[in-house]
Amino acid sequence: MCGIVGAIAERNVVPILVEGLRRLEYRGYDSAGIAVAAGKNDLDLRRAVGKIAALDEKLDRAPLGGRLGVAHTRWATHGGVTEANAHPHLSGGRVAVIHNGIIENHEEIRQELVSLGYEFSSETDTEVAAHLIREHLEQGHDLLEAVRLAAKRFVGAYALAVIDAENPDRIVATRIASPLVIGLGLGENFIASGVPALLPVTRRFIHLEQGDLAEIGRDAVRIFDSAGEAVERPVHESQWSSDSVDKEPYRHYMLKEIFEQPRAIADTLYGRVADDRVVTDSLGPRAVELFEQVRNLHIVACGTAYHAGRVAKYWIESLAGLPCQVEIASEYRYRDIVVSEGTLFVAISQSGETADTLEALRMARQADYIGVLTICNSPQSSMVRKSDLVMMTQAGPEIGVASTKAFTTQLISLLLVTLMLARQRGMPEEREAELVTHLYRAAGAVEKALAMNGKLEDLAESFAEKQHALFLGRGPMWPVAMEGALKLKEISYIHAEAYAAGELKHGPLALVDEEMPVVVVAPNNELLDKLKSNMKVVHARGGQLYVFAGRDSGLEREPGVTVIEMPYADRLIAPIVYTVPLQLLAYHVGVVKGTDVDQPRNLAKSVTVE
Repeated sequence: MCGIVGAIAERNVVPILVEGLRRLEYRGYDSAGIAVAAGKNDLDLRRAVGKIAALDEKLDRAPLGGRLGVAHTRWATHGGVTEANAHPHLSGGRVAVIHNGIIENHEEIRQELVSLGYEFSSETDTEVAAHLIREHLEQGHDLLEAVRLAAKRFVGAYALAVIDAENPDRIVATRIASPLVIGLGLGENFIASGVPALLPVTRRFIHLEQGDLAEIGRDAVRIFDSAGEAVERPVHESQWSSDSVDKEPYRHYMLKEIFEQPRAIADTLYGRVADDRVVTDSLGPRAVELFEQVRNLHIVACGTAYHAGRVAKYWIESLAGLPCQVEIASEYRYRDIVVSEGTLFVAISQSGETADTLEALRMARQADYIGVLTICNSPQSSMVRKSDLVMMTQAGPEIGVASTKAFTTQLISLLLVTLMLARQRGMPEEREAELVTHLYRAAGAVEKALAMNGKLEDLAESFAEKQHALFLGRGPMWPVAMEGALKLKEISYIHAEAYAAGELKHGPLALVDEEMPVVVVAPNNELLDKLKSNMKVVHARGGQLYVFAGRDSGLEREPGVTVIEMPYADRLIAPIVYTVPLQLLAYHVGVVKGTDVDQPRNLAKSVTVE
């Protein structure tokens, strides 16, 4: 959600901090701010409501300069969207704190601090941290110890970065649940909530572990674990480049990322398939051993990743013959779980830091699963580090809030896992080779679907003035319809719902009239005749049908029925291919309506708080 950036250097860090915030805009935010150690025992602060452009205007009118500073983009939780609630928060003009996450016991600590004479200027839980750290400093503790003592009091999930005007030679940072990375430079070092923020200044990163406390100086970094012991964390070199998070020549990141899907699919397959067979060892050295024990799968995810899991359920049960349960992580966490013998836990997350999914994974580590497999796009994320097996999606940076290439590469990854399991359970080599052939064709089929872009741009005009839309599908196309509805609602703000088409007569049909566009995902498969019957029911009641149909479907355009012919795709990869025009439709409807396509209102890219 919120974005953290900090820097200490022998040069002015303000441009680094502001550029870092820009590169974290995809996380979602509603205010921004920056604080620097501008002189001896002095902090200088600028904050603004709205986009980073508003902060830029303030900096143009009243420039800042300094060699130590922190900056933040806030997504409001405690307190409204006001300048007073924006980060950084200061205490006594001495301490500046930026914070992601939630300090659940902030009210209790606030009352203690008020009794000590501290005055609060915001409604946030973060200001509690600033005052409590200052209180420990004034008791004689150094900054590292002051942050450690304060963090011991906090209950919740948080990442903190702190500077002290009286100690302008360091940043101190700590994290519980919410991610933080340290960027390493030459004579300068950095802190951020995500790697993209720091790509213009470094490719070398340390990912802090749960409970770590770090002291970042110009020439050295010290890290202490949750027990207070000095530790060495590995240094990783990012394969992402600064250019990879630029959107040129596309108008929006979302469109760029939609068109990057063929490459991302090919990259995800690379090294996982050889000699017409899937390579189980690509998941890790324990993969074959664990897959021999699998009798059930339990997939847990949120949002778009949950939809990917729902598609995979059809593949796993039909191809591998294994029962598969798929759950929303926020529901999984708060119920009694029955784990059958031989169950593999599968977590899906683009960021690997999704709060509910990460907590579900932690619960799974304490339960009777035979192991944990994570499907993820961030190689050094918390979920990856806590898993027995890992399938990296190789999507590259995804900046747009609405997930596109992350979804299709999750589907490819889940299909690979399905074929690995199916082979383990006796799938003939000839059948595996046939299915692998279709996998190879996925990138090309998506290329052909992208060629429909102009048609979808024209079609968007039919949706722009609508208030509601209904999406229908059957079998594995039902979760594809769910994903299409999600994209339309989050990008265009049109209310959209998806249903299994057979459920129409059980309630949703009451919504259908001439003002209700009904989008149907209709590949030419064994369920097509059933789906045609469902469409006739809609058509008879005046519903406006927009049908994404496979070749030779027998569906024809007529009044009230718009047929959009899809390129051929085998039923195995059809869910991947049919996703693409739904993404393009949502994108173009959002553009026509003038919404903020890359950063939809009220939403964040990486949901790192509950």
